[in-house]
Amino acid sequence: MNRELSLLKFNERVLAMAEDPKTPLLERLRYVCIVSSNLDEFFEIRISSLKEQQRQSPNLVGPDGMTPDQAFENVQQAVHELVGRQYNLLNDEILPAMHAEGITLHHASEWNPQQQEWARNVFNRDVMPLLTPIGLDPAHPFPRVYNKSLNFIVSLSGADAFGRQASIAVVQAPRALPRLIKMPQELSGYPEGYILLTSLLRAFVGELFPGLEMLGCYQWRVTRNSDLFVDEEEVTNLRHALQGELSQRNFGAAVRLEIDKLTPVELETFLQREFSLKPEDTYRVPGPVNLSRLMQLCNSDSRPDLLFPDYRAPVPAPFDRVGDKPAELFEAVAEQDRLLHHPYQSFQPVIDFLTAAALDPDVMAIKQTIYRTGEDSELMKILLAAARAGKEVTVVVELMARFDEQTNINWASKLEEVGAHVVYGVVAHKTHAKMAVVLRREKGRLRRYAHLGTGNYHPRTARLYTDFGLLTADPKLCEDMDKVFAQLTGLGARRSLKALMQSPFTMHDGMVALIRAEARAAKAGKRSRIMAKMNSLLEEQIIEELYKAGQAGVKIDLIVRGVCALRAGVPGLSENIRVRSIVGRFLEHSRVFYFYAEGEETVYLSSADWMDRNFFRRVEIAFPIYDKTLKKRVIDEAFTYALRDNQLAWQQQPDGDYARVKSRREPFNVHQYLMQKLGV
Repeated sequence: MNRELSLLKFNERVLAMAEDPKTPLLERLRYVCIVSSNLDEFFEIRISSLKEQQRQSPNLVGPDGMTPDQAFENVQQAVHELVGRQYNLLNDEILPAMHAEGITLHHASEWNPQQQEWARNVFNRDVMPLLTPIGLDPAHPFPRVYNKSLNFIVSLSGADAFGRQASIAVVQAPRALPRLIKMPQELSGYPEGYILLTSLLRAFVGELFPGLEMLGCYQWRVTRNSDLFVDEEEVTNLRHALQGELSQRNFGAAVRLEIDKLTPVELETFLQREFSLKPEDTYRVPGPVNLSRLMQLCNSDSRPDLLFPDYRAPVPAPFDRVGDKPAELFEAVAEQDRLLHHPYQSFQPVIDFLTAAALDPDVMAIKQTIYRTGEDSELMKILLAAARAGKEVTVVVELMARFDEQTNINWASKLEEVGAHVVYGVVAHKTHAKMAVVLRREKGRLRRYAHLGTGNYHPRTARLYTDFGLLTADPKLCEDMDKVFAQLTGLGARRSLKALMQSPFTMHDGMVALIRAEARAAKAGKRSRIMAKMNSLLEEQIIEELYKAGQAGVKIDLIVRGVCALRAGVPGLSENIRVRSIVGRFLEHSRVFYFYAEGEETVYLSSADWMDRNFFRRVEIAFPIYDKTLKKRVIDEAFTYALRDNQLAWQQQPDGDYARVKSRREPFNVHQYLMQKLGV
């Protein structure tokens, strides 16, 4: 399957949540916004890459059987269809339903005199002073346009004060201005009435051009290539090189033009020429050019009845009973391994674990990897406090975490200021592993405690993404983690690990070996089974091994949220393989791998998807679950319930398309079930 087309299929499944009338109304709007945000990144990264392939290798045929030109044509057609569905849904269903609920967008054509006067005052007071109209002529060339910024192209007629004939002007909306402005209720007539910045500018932009006739004003924005290029082999200081590259990210090559559907053809052609784009790169839209800006409407506390019911993840035992003494938390982990399943269970025990490490006088050192953590991170503040308290704090910060580069640079600087050891991993290999090790002195000896996870150390996303975490004092796991940290911070030969699989060294071979073992068992007439859960499945050898295992008789269930290049259910190839995708209230993010292993039931949790980059170009870990009780929990919560779902699940068809799972059985929603099972 083509990677880009598979990713668009995932976004179709997200949009289906917005199309479902059973989804609460403001959540339907949220899913529309999520698709818009996803498509932004799709163009910034995937389409940019595809265009680069068109330039450099136009005749190369990929594993999907397509040349870059053929792939690009199919992808553009699919995106145009998806965007059409998105705006039709918004305009025909969601906005009218919101209007009926008292949440409305007031368009300029519908303003009464009082609303018109209020809007004019807002424009003159808050907007007009920030605008810089640019009339295009030899002395005023086309302005430099920021990636995804809101702009207007204005068609004018007449002569200005200098006798210049006016034709076209560009007005750029300052990024500091809110895209939605709330209208006072007494003027709106609705509890929640808003006007778009687009409406405000379009209504009064003519005042920027006194004495000229405004023939039309049309919104537009351009999306640019946002992939960073840093030649890591050549730079001597990765952080400084990356900071220099970040300043140019928002001015990369243009890859998409979005314009108001009413824009005259000559203005569309003019913009295409300015950005070296073709008609197929242009999207005429009947609404705001950036739908993700409507997300503000989804975050209102005034209408909880139009949102998913509130869910507060409980702190599981024994952490709910751990007191203020740090030693009590370490005692609980020393007693036995502790499994956390977010967002059904709170992320707070992870915060408490690191807080205890920072406060406990017996803790000597903390080592942690950071991939994404957020701009206002409680966890990073804990590490800063630990360093100030004299702990040996070592943090492996991944500077190349896409779209979080600047945030991570900022945290790295703050950590260095308080004396923490900050390293940036290994050149050309992103550090994507999620792990933390605490060294504590107990009875005159050092004992290690650790956290390993499938998701980032990011408390906000831990409330939205499904991920597993393990708190452990297991000597084999902790010793292996120390070896991985030593590889990341120092130099030396590859270390031999007893429990962990590690990319780029052992994980790929280890996973292939486990798949082949199941195939051998099936051929010998023994029981065999593979279940795997991940975000993306792309690596070719893994796919080939799964095909062979399925042909040998292994029953294989794959739960792949997003991109899946494997084709399931194809006669003669993959009859024994099922692929399903679950899209619902939470973002499926955990990576879990199960192998029957002649009754041993081997289970690994990991930070890695089955993709080339995760196996060969990243530092990743996969960690086993040893405790039988916890292993059963993982199997049930990752697979058993997900494979019963008939509300959120989609099953891949042999042609690569997806169909909703339908069943005559009682409705079963895996997200709802786990909230009830693990909640309070």
